Amino acid sequence: MSPVVEVTDLTKEYGGRGGAPSVVALAGVTVAIEKGEIFALLGPNGAGKTTLIGCVAGLVRATRGRCRVLGHDVVKDYQITRRAVGLVPQEINFDPFFTVEETLRFQAGYFGVKVTPARMDEVLGALALEPKRHANTRTLSGGMKRRLLIAKALMHAPPVLFLDEPTAGVDIELRRDLWAYVRELRDRGTTIVLTTHYLEEAEVLADRVGLIDRGRLLSLSSKVELMRRFGERTLRISLAQPLDKLPDALTARGARLVDGSATIEVTHPLHEELGAVLGDAVAAGIHVRDVETRRTDLEDIYVKLLRGQP
Repeated sequence: MSPVVEVTDLTKEYGGRGGAPSVVALAGVTVAIEKGEIFALLGPNGAGKTTLIGCVAGLVRATRGRCRVLGHDVVKDYQITRRAVGLVPQEINFDPFFTVEETLRFQAGYFGVKVTPARMDEVLGALALEPKRHANTRTLSGGMKRRLLIAKALMHAPPVLFLDEPTAGVDIELRRDLWAYVRELRDRGTTIVLTTHYLEEAEVLADRVGLIDRGRLLSLSSKVELMRRFGERTLRISLAQPLDKLPDALTARGARLVDGSATIEVTHPLHEELGAVLGDAVAAGIHVRDVETRRTDLEDIYVKLLRGQP
């Protein structure tokens, strides 16, 4: 089965005229996204995330390379590919003088779609916008405006949905409601590309994660593979009293004294057991006050990769 979204050697440069140096926003990015996948694209501000989305959605013309959606070239077959894509941008982009329902009907009309009452009810209900159906959009709260942006992108039932920082600036309750709806869309077969600064969001939702920085794709793998390669677990044993010296058995396991020699700490890959470390501590007659473990999360891995750490 062919990928739903396919980007090959995509390069985008700005400027470079009159002798001025060009700015490289994307530098040879290649990625393929499958049907029904939630793909998270992570990176700092200015990394190239929005430029990549713009190229695939037909809003930005690439300098070199190719983008395909459902097997169609986004430049040659733009009428097909633009209809296949729904885009939720970072910025609020609807007219403040219409109601919520009017805004959604106009959006569907851009794609030649006549909205049935059932479809309108479905989208409004899914995003909890029904109570605001006849409200003027300028009266909506920030969270409701975010919901409306997503509703707009869904009105023509696109098979591919781009979410560019969809939960920026919204409260945690709304964020989790949107997460649930994104999963529901994925279960229906929608392919979703998500950019976010919330690492928890990517960890909860994404099937695969791509890390981009300065226009280059640094890493591309599933969450499971990322955790297998970079995941660690740290055991911290708080002591009843500080130690002068760590027993040799614990030193051999890579343990170290921290917090003024009042804590034994050891870090191992996720697949390795840490119980033996605690057993050695007890066998050495060490009085343990407390024990805690900490598992690497996606944020730790993100920081490591950006810093170029192995």
